[in-house]
Amino acid sequence: MTDTLLATLVTALLAGLGGLLVPRLIARVPEPAPRAEPEEPQEPQESEEPEQPEPPKMLYADIAVRPGLGRRSAVAAALVGGLIGWATGLDWSLLWLVPLVPVGVALSVIDWHTRLLPRIIVIPATLAAIVLVVVVGLATGERDALVRALVAMVVVRTFYWVLWSVLPGVGMGFGDVRLAAIVGLVLGWLGWGAVAIGVWVGMAVFGLPGLVLAIVRWDRTLLRKPFPFGPFMLVGAVVGLVWGTALAGRIWG
Repeated sequence: MTDTLLATLVTALLAGLGGLLVPRLIARVPEPAPRAEPEEPQEPQESEEPEQPEPPKMLYADIAVRPGLGRRSAVAAALVGGLIGWATGLDWSLLWLVPLVPVGVALSVIDWHTRLLPRIIVIPATLAAIVLVVVVGLATGERDALVRALVAMVVVRTFYWVLWSVLPGVGMGFGDVRLAAIVGLVLGWLGWGAVAIGVWVGMAVFGLPGLVLAIVRWDRTLLRKPFPFGPFMLVGAVVGLVWGTALAGRIWG
């Protein structure tokens, strides 16, 4: 059995087992505090369309008990884990990539149903990944990869923070800014090509649903309809991890 095949099978198995725990993880997330409603709602300007009230947020406990969630999460995590193992082989980076796969599945499920990325999951996952990257980088002498990963984490998070600050209408929340740190960290370990491809793919696939709906229905207002950004960021990260370096080499040489 080759190292690549072994890495594929092991990562698929471990990530799939972690995926079975996704419902339990979601069920343990505390509900956010309710937002305070303004005393006097502002009247829309003549040129503006009245904003539609947002539907009530789906409870995390209700998401966790959705039929088949554990099975679907395990399958998704196993597929992603297997892809990452096939791409990296038996590499030290699997120490943080494999645990992050089921965490990413859980965040995608939550964000898809609530358009929220709970900091109680994102921040501990980020800190744990940073510790593992630093320990592995120092223990194995991969100083260049370590520095690049930390710098990429800051660069990607700053990039998303700027987007969140200057383009509040694109549907991005601050949870996406927090998630960007993990994306930059794991992609930066591989190289700047993986970072560029992963971030670009995440943003490109994020824009497709609204664009397709707007074209099919010929309704430009759909371009302003909010979509969960986190799942698309994570799809981009997977593409960057698996194919980013090769694609960047073909595009930029």
